[in-house]
Amino acid sequence: MNWGSAGEFFAMGGYALYVWSAYAVCLAAMLAEPALARAHRRRALRDARRPGAPQESFE
Repeated sequence: MNWGSAGEFFAMGGYALYVWSAYAVCLAAMLAEPALARAHRRRALRDARRPGAPQESFE
């Protein structure tokens, strides 16, 4: 598909809302995943350090 201008490219042939929102959702998921994984790891390590927790190496 060829676009005559940058405006036509960003309009995506009338489907810009769907195309750019899909990119935004994908980007949000890609940014959230490492942050959520880091929080989960910290929580798991904190819970493992609790008194009475099994003594295993989590690192």
